[in-house]
Amino acid sequence: MREVIVKISLERINIQEGVIVEMLLDSGMTGLVMSLEFARKYEFKLKKIERPIYIRNMDSSFNKEKLIEYMVEVNIHHQGHRKRTGIDAISGQKCNFGNAIACTPQF
Repeated sequence: MREVIVKISLERINIQEGVIVEMLLDSGMTGLVMSLEFARKYEFKLKKIERPIYIRNMDSSFNKEKLIEYMVEVNIHHQGHRKRTGIDAISGQKCNFGNAIACTPQF
């Protein structure tokens, strides 16, 4: 299976500045995710969610190391389009290809 990677801009709502990132499309995720470390490094405003969400592994068991405890609100810019959305920030998640988020296409 071939990866589809697209360059986009994520606008940080709190300071109206963008960060150019690569986005992995159709990764099998059911939403948008980024690593918590990435969100902190680029100073995205983190919003703590009420209850942590546990991630399931491929075998349906719970992954206790990777939790969704925060989300960030961003404007996604790509080829003249803009979409305001929330992205879940996953702890313990490292991206294999630099500055990246994984998602299911939502444009």
